[in-house]
Amino acid sequence: HVSTFAFCRNHADIVVVGVNSDDSVRRLGKGEDRPIVGQEDRARVIAALADVDYVVVFDDDTPLSLIEAIRPDVLAKGQDWEGREVVGADVVEKGGGKVLFVPFEQGRSTTNIVDRIRGAGASESATKQA
Repeated sequence: HVSTFAFCRNHADIVVVGVNSDDSVRRLGKGEDRPIVGQEDRARVIAALADVDYVVVFDDDTPLSLIEAIRPDVLAKGQDWEGREVVGADVVEKGGGKVLFVPFEQGRSTTNIVDRIRGAGASESATKQA
């Protein structure tokens, strides 16, 4: 995420980051054990980054109401969203803004990290049983 926020800083004067609430993460079906880190800690860590000006925790399943309230000039999404419908893009573009796609860093998602940890735990458990 750090490089994502640096990308945003290079394209915007003010960087506002929306963070899904714990409840919205659970509703989005990320898994029983998600979120790994609670919303307040996630927001605090993100707010501590130099490239972030404001952090807003939102409880909706999408950030649409947040985007409508802020009306940003730039909406940034991960490159994996390119070619797909981006929530709030119409709001931003209607206001004269643009949607930018942040280059994706392979293997850097929380899901990948959790999968690697689970895999390491399974390997360790199998070794102990042998």
